[in-house]
Amino acid sequence: MSDQTSGRRLGDHHYELTATWTGNLGRGTSGYREYARDVTVAAVGKPEILASADKPFRGDPGRWNPEDLLLASLSECHLLSYLHACVTAGVVVLSYTDRATGLMRENGAGGGAFVEVVLHPEVVVAESSMIDAAERAHAQANEWCFIANSVNFQVRHEATVTAKD
Repeated sequence: MSDQTSGRRLGDHHYELTATWTGNLGRGTSGYREYARDVTVAAVGKPEILASADKPFRGDPGRWNPEDLLLASLSECHLLSYLHACVTAGVVVLSYTDRATGLMRENGAGGGAFVEVVLHPEVVVAESSMIDAAERAHAQANEWCFIANSVNFQVRHEATVTAKD
């Protein structure tokens, strides 16, 4: 089905941003050590993100790198999907903190890939009677998470759910 005014399919969502390299130190990319890996990521109506490569790849460790941002996307997407799953299951979440970890492995040919991400959500629900449903909601959230469904590596969940009462 299409939206006649825009030509897009209903259910499609379009995202746009601008990534601008700001690391020209005066000589461009005349040599591997002659430029900074600094990037500014911007989207209309949002604060800019100061980004770079990871430190082992000659980046600025004080800036977000693509690996950080991928991990953050997976963590936040699961969190938002989880909150929705809990609402539909009648679970009242009072707090949620995730200490996500990811493993990226270099392939020896200049590239590499993430091989696994593990989310470690610590969830507090309103009542102990909600714990079982809150634990099951992680599986539903994983099915709904757009970002987890877009990657080709395992995203595991090692959740802890406790109750306020």
